[in-house]
Amino acid sequence: MIRTLLRDPLAHFLLAGAAIWGALALIGDPVDPASRTIELSRERQAGISLGFERMMGRPPTDAEMDAAIARWVREEVLYREALRLGIDQGDAVVRRRLATKMDELAGAEAEVVRPTDAVLDEWLADNAERYAEGRAISFAQAFFPSEQTARDARGGPAPPRGTAISLPRSVDAMKMAEVEAVFGREFASGLSALSADETWQGPIRSGFGWHLVRLDRRTAGSVPALDEIRERVEADWRSATIAERRQRAYEVLREAYTVEVE
Repeated sequence: MIRTLLRDPLAHFLLAGAAIWGALALIGDPVDPASRTIELSRERQAGISLGFERMMGRPPTDAEMDAAIARWVREEVLYREALRLGIDQGDAVVRRRLATKMDELAGAEAEVVRPTDAVLDEWLADNAERYAEGRAISFAQAFFPSEQTARDARGGPAPPRGTAISLPRSVDAMKMAEVEAVFGREFASGLSALSADETWQGPIRSGFGWHLVRLDRRTAGSVPALDEIRERVEADWRSATIAERRQRAYEVLREAYTVEVE
């Protein structure tokens, strides 16, 4: 697996860039906390000015630039003193923030890339059931807090009862968009992979837990043209691509670690 991943351009990007600009993306220019000299380069000033312009929609005046620089210097002083005192060490919030930044780094390219029509057409074809209009489904479900209890119940002689939860036990001709809204996208996706059958199938997962499902019938619908739902398709494609790249990046990095649990 590791050899395959290392041939991936994403892996090259992460491994080659993490030490150089990945760290800069996390904390800005590296600093020596022992140094008492703060250098405000022209590049840094340009960055401060650009940040103001992005926020306000116009370049800063001289007075506003002076104020922005003063704020930056104050933040830099406090940041260095925090490093000097080791406040960042063992801080769960800092740890979580840095981990989040690494995740964002892996998916950064997908945040801004503009997918071609060919890419979106392929995504739409692969996920047609998600966008089909007029499609409805009838099913019964039994909820279980763990996958194993669901598997055990499926193999029993009696129909599974499950655990009471604030979800309908059965639905009749519910639109898939509504299924997604009530049960969650993960459940709707798992449901789409099942075939109509009198037996109980699964378990499939939702944000609540695990479900056994008896899929009674499915009504087909029509998939709109890409131009009609382009914004939704692109948003879904982007979210899925970012999640995929983050997971692939994590798998590459995870291979370098050995976890020892006492």
